Amino acid sequence: MNSTLDSLRTQFSTALVAAFGDDFAHTDPLVFIASDPQFGDYQCNLGLSLAKKLKQKPQDIAQTLINHLDLGEAYETPEIAKQGFINLRLKPSYLEQQVAQLQSDPRLGMASIAEPQTVIVDFSSPNIAKEMHVGHLRSTIIGDSIARILEFRGHKVVRLNHVGDWGTQFGMLITYLQEAYPEALITANALELGDLVAFYKQAKKRFDEDEVFKETSRQAVVKLQSKDEQSYKAWKLLCEQSRQEFQVIYDWLDIQLTERGESFYNDLLPDVVKDLEELGLLEENEGASCVFLDGFTNQDGDPLPLIVKKSDGGYNYATTDLAALQYRIKQDGGDRLIYVTDVGQANHFAQVFQVAQRAGWLPDDVEVIHVPFGLVQNKDGKKYKTREGETVRLRDLLDEAIRRAHQDLDKRLIAEERTETEEFKQNVAQVIGLSSVKYADLSQNRTSNYRFSYDKMLSLKGNTAPYLLYAYVRVQGISRQGGIDLEHLPQEATVKLTETAELTLARFLLKMNDMIAQVEQDLLPNRLCSYLFEVSQKFNQFYDQCPVLKAEEPHKTSRLVLANLTAKTLKLGLSLLGISVLERM
Repeated sequence: MNSTLDSLRTQFSTALVAAFGDDFAHTDPLVFIASDPQFGDYQCNLGLSLAKKLKQKPQDIAQTLINHLDLGEAYETPEIAKQGFINLRLKPSYLEQQVAQLQSDPRLGMASIAEPQTVIVDFSSPNIAKEMHVGHLRSTIIGDSIARILEFRGHKVVRLNHVGDWGTQFGMLITYLQEAYPEALITANALELGDLVAFYKQAKKRFDEDEVFKETSRQAVVKLQSKDEQSYKAWKLLCEQSRQEFQVIYDWLDIQLTERGESFYNDLLPDVVKDLEELGLLEENEGASCVFLDGFTNQDGDPLPLIVKKSDGGYNYATTDLAALQYRIKQDGGDRLIYVTDVGQANHFAQVFQVAQRAGWLPDDVEVIHVPFGLVQNKDGKKYKTREGETVRLRDLLDEAIRRAHQDLDKRLIAEERTETEEFKQNVAQVIGLSSVKYADLSQNRTSNYRFSYDKMLSLKGNTAPYLLYAYVRVQGISRQGGIDLEHLPQEATVKLTETAELTLARFLLKMNDMIAQVEQDLLPNRLCSYLFEVSQKFNQFYDQCPVLKAEEPHKTSRLVLANLTAKTLKLGLSLLGISVLERM
């Protein structure tokens, strides 16, 4: 089944041309999901948008469009509202038919896209010798959700972890460890990552204060870049030690990534500079090789260049990102390149993309997108840090979420006089804790800052993971209580929707396809979160108002089908957010 929204847009485009001529063949049909159920399921705003051009009243334009519109048997007679809005409402008979058909489809009627692309998603990207912190959480789970949605749609997705594993910091760290802890450079796992981080801080302090140490560190970088055997071996040990710690986090969060760090592109950097020079794009500025760009100036209003080769002959992030962009287009065959980083890097990527465009490295049919996200803040709206002012370690944050989820579960079991095994409690606490952290982030518009609150994210009320998980568990409770295998309901079961709560829930369930297609384009997972929250709300209203197991046939089986479709929708939707469901809570 194609997206209902896409089908409607095609139908309105056809009607527009039939009504007003070929000049309108490429006009946006302005069909969208109705913001309020009182306006129906879908709306079209062509009447208002074309009033000035056609010199007609919006209502008259709307009526002419309706006269040329072929909607088949799915919709009630279209209504014309104020300002010429056309409101469309699906017929109950169509809802019944679709609910019956979708119950046995694992993809819930969502066909794979007809023309799949190769999409590169660059996300997570921690730095070697540093611990993952709360900022990496956002990049990791936003990128993972985007990748999951694109994969579900049928695209070939390459999930890249562009780790910071090269550059000055390694010369600095290797130089310091040679003095303070030489065993760490020749023995695997000689240090914990926490110790390595502490040494990194001490090395940075020396680098900033000691000119001799700084120069030795720079020489160490040159040795590393020339693949000096001892330096290269030390670097590999440091990377592997960090990698093991990162993998613990990725396993907890169920994140799949292919690591391709900055070092991967090191040998390609001279050619990037050479190509830019041959194209006449490079200018020398204070000894550095730069590209001056349109629209970028410093505080004094002077042109702000993108440096691709420093005055000391070294390269920087921009050079690596340009090499990576070329590689992802030429070698990976990327049609769509997505970079998930904090909003502070927006200018950097705008500059990199402009250089690639001017150099002719970016074909017209390749899309490059920076997916920015805001800060994680504390309850006072300040950057989320420990009491000591340190950035919060991601491992500590996740541990605390699980601990609090376990604590909440223990209190609930006591109140309900329930006894569960420790294995059950640990599994539920881990799923709820990690899901709550993920969902609290993904449910926010990623471009905004958001305030981190364990109490809010673990609540069973409101737009939270526990609320959605509980709606799913309720369906499984119906199955257990009635001794009914929801996966083996009669395929020919008649679905009869007569109550308002039934019809409302069915309408929302059929919008999943539209929602996934929308997120595929705008890369805003919070839209999917909002949709799943609304489905959970509508299901809970249905659950309270429409008895299932006590209903007479055919309503009993019909309501079982509707409940089962709800559970499948929630399970699929949550899986696209990287969240697992629970059979019992």
